[in-house]
Amino acid sequence: MSASGGNKAIVAALAANLGIAITKFVAWAFSGSSSMLAEAVHSLADSGNQVLLLVGGRKSRQEADKEHPFGYGRERYVYAFVVSIILFSIGGVFSLYEGAQKLQHPHPLEVPWLPIVVLLVAMGLESFSLRTAIKESNHVRGNQSWVQFVRHAKAPELPVVLLEDIAALAGLVFAFLGVGLTIITGNPIWDAVGTLLIGLLLVLVAIVLGIETKSLLVGEGAGAKDAAAIERAILAGPETWKIIHLKTLYLGPDELLVAAKVAFDAETRFSDVAAGIDNVENRIREAVPAARVIYLEPDIFVDPNRPAPPTDTIVIKGSE
Repeated sequence: MSASGGNKAIVAALAANLGIAITKFVAWAFSGSSSMLAEAVHSLADSGNQVLLLVGGRKSRQEADKEHPFGYGRERYVYAFVVSIILFSIGGVFSLYEGAQKLQHPHPLEVPWLPIVVLLVAMGLESFSLRTAIKESNHVRGNQSWVQFVRHAKAPELPVVLLEDIAALAGLVFAFLGVGLTIITGNPIWDAVGTLLIGLLLVLVAIVLGIETKSLLVGEGAGAKDAAAIERAILAGPETWKIIHLKTLYLGPDELLVAAKVAFDAETRFSDVAAGIDNVENRIREAVPAARVIYLEPDIFVDPNRPAPPTDTIVIKGSE
């Protein structure tokens, strides 16, 4: 994911959510709708989410130092995890609490038309934010389904914003139904039900995002496509004939560590080994540009099924 694409989606979501949060708080103050209050807290939490994602992106660009020799790329994973667990959970738990309180102590809506107008405006703004996130995600999603994209994306910002916007639109629908049914029936219980549905939705999104960002924090390797491309690049030239083992790890969304032990012939000169490793590294970087940190260890692997070298080969050991 390009940083500009991710930031564009984040800024669009931040602008939409700040405006929406203010209007929802105003509507709640005049109407007393618990669904509107839950949605206002939801939008405020989303705004905090976007700020944290921007901070994480900025911190991830710090130069590597002695304490963090592989850089700070994983800062983006840390902040995405904070977003998914803390802020979503706070919004969800608050909404559940508010809904439960409204069930126990229901009260009629005041100025009932105001929440409806605000919710319709919010739906339009959230649709704009979601449209931007979808547009930016399509640049990097390729042939993946949306579920695969959310599950396998190494850059956390776009999946987080996508799920935020989808949850926001669904929450607005719940709030609209709750307020609308309360107006139609005159029963404030429906407003409380809408609030509870918003809380359950936020908790569900928190769980999904928490699982995915936790996997990134623990450490994920290259996907099957990139791993296969790396293997082909290693074996594409005459330098090595076997990969003894290969390990990859994302140091950040845009930086992949590649470590491999590769087989060289016992007769290969040291200078030729060094030159061969350079060639292999160049092919890996060309095949997978994200592979920026590469460690190749040459080794001798005896394959009993491999033809023996010609008998006239002379191997000189030691020095004069």
